[in-house]
Amino acid sequence: MKISARNVLAGTVKNVTRGAVNAEVVLALEGGDTVVAIITNHSVDSLGLREDSPAYAIIKASEVIIGKGVENAKLSARNILAGEVARLEPGAVNSEVEIKLPGGTAVVASITKASVSALDLQQGDKVSAIIKASNVLVGV
Repeated sequence: MKISARNVLAGTVKNVTRGAVNAEVVLALEGGDTVVAIITNHSVDSLGLREDSPAYAIIKASEVIIGKGVENAKLSARNILAGEVARLEPGAVNSEVEIKLPGGTAVVASITKASVSALDLQQGDKVSAIIKASNVLVGV
């Protein structure tokens, strides 16, 4: 299967915490960074997710927010992944920004050209990829 999401991040299930309807799934990425997803208990069962099982965090580039200087910010988003701008592809309306995490994983964000300008983004800048846990799909 091929999908249109730019971010398909390989990892291993570190933890599954079930609630009444939904579960929190923590994935350890190959480079050591972690991503948290909120999915239904039914999805956990149908995917056969358990600790140490391989899985993928799937995130559309349009769901990734980029922040500068947010290391100590208090945000409701569960995923605040610090890294640096590895590639910046300007477009007429939107720009594509690739963020390289310390463990080597790349996260791609699609943000407006105006946001790139407002953040004064340059290759090599220290930034954070911010992603709500509910915007992370899990695949096996």
